[in-house]
Amino acid sequence: MAIYKILFGTYTKRISQGIYQAELDTESQQLQNPTFINELTNPTYLALSKANKVYAVENRDGQGGIVTLDNSVRPIAEIDSQLSEGSAPAYIGVDEERQLVFAGYYHRGTVESYRIQPDGNLTLVDTWKNSGSGPRPEQSSSHIHFANLTPDKRLVAIDLGTDEVITFDVNDSGSLLEASRFHTEEGFGPRHIRFSADGQYAYLLGELSSLLSVLKYNKEDGSFEHVMTASTIPSDWTAHNGSAALRLSSDGKFIYASNRGHNSVAVFKIANEGSEIERIQLISTEGEFPRDMNWDINQEFLVVANQDTDNVSLYARDSQSGELSLLQKDFTIPEGVRVVFDYHDPKFCL
Repeated sequence: MAIYKILFGTYTKRISQGIYQAELDTESQQLQNPTFINELTNPTYLALSKANKVYAVENRDGQGGIVTLDNSVRPIAEIDSQLSEGSAPAYIGVDEERQLVFAGYYHRGTVESYRIQPDGNLTLVDTWKNSGSGPRPEQSSSHIHFANLTPDKRLVAIDLGTDEVITFDVNDSGSLLEASRFHTEEGFGPRHIRFSADGQYAYLLGELSSLLSVLKYNKEDGSFEHVMTASTIPSDWTAHNGSAALRLSSDGKFIYASNRGHNSVAVFKIANEGSEIERIQLISTEGEFPRDMNWDINQEFLVVANQDTDNVSLYARDSQSGELSLLQKDFTIPEGVRVVFDYHDPKFCL
C-alpha cells in the first residue's frame, strides 16, 4: 500500500486561491485530504525538481514569469521570482543534468532558458522569440505551448500559433541554437509532444484539430517526419473540442489524451515498434474541461483535473489492455489545471 502526495496547479478566476495538494491512497483507491498550500495568481503550470523545488507560473502586478517555491515546508514557501512585463508562461521544463529550466510563453511567443543556482533560484540565460501565424482564429500570432527536452537532450518547443515544432541545440550554460523546424498541416494547432523510450518516434497532440500525430524523430539533426494521424474524438462529434494533456505509458504501448469539450480521455494503443496508433477507448472525465492528467509511479492510477466543474476524477489503469476504469469522480479541487505527483516526502510513500 502507498499514499502518494499530489500537487495541483489551478486558475484563480473564480474560487481557487492558488496551489493545492491531496493524497492518493492506493489501498482504498481514493483521493483524500485536499489542502490549500500557497496563494498565487493563476499558477496553471508547475514543475517539480529533484531538489524539491517547485517552479510555478505566476502573474503579478502586470508581470508574468516563474516563481521558485520550497516544497519541503507547509505552507509551501516562495524563495525567488523571475518576472517581467507581460503574461506568464504556459509550460515549464526542468533539465536536471544541466541544471536548467525552460519556459514556453504562449502569449509572448518566446522560449526562455534559466540556470538553476545552488539555492534553487533562477538566472535568465537566453530568450528566443518566434513569429508567424496560422489559419485558425486562435492562431493570430506565435503561441509557444511546450518547451522541454528530447531524449537526446535537445530542446523542443511546440508553437500552437504557427503549427510548428522547433528543435534547439542547448549548450551547458543554457544558450539556445535553432536546429530544425517541422511544420504540421495547417490548423493542426500543436500543443504537447511525447517521445518513445528509444527516441525513434514522437507523438504530437493537436489542440485545435483534436488530432494525434506520430512523427519519426531524426537524432542526427533534430528533425521530424510525419508518419500518421488519428483523431482523439468520435467522427460524429461536431461541438467544440480542444485536446489538452498527453501521457505515454512507460512500456511504450499506450498513449492517453484529454479532450476539453468532449470531456473525455482518449486511449490509444501503440503498435509496429511505435509507428502506429489506434484509438481503443474514450472514457468520460466525469466533469467539464479536463486539463492535465497524471499517474502514480507504477502507472496503476490516473488522476484527471476538470477545470470548469472543480472536480478531479480517479481511474484505475489496466497495464495489459491500457484501458481505464472509473474509481472516483467527486473529489474537489477548484479550477484544477496541472497534476504533479510528488515523491519527495518519505512519509507519503509507505
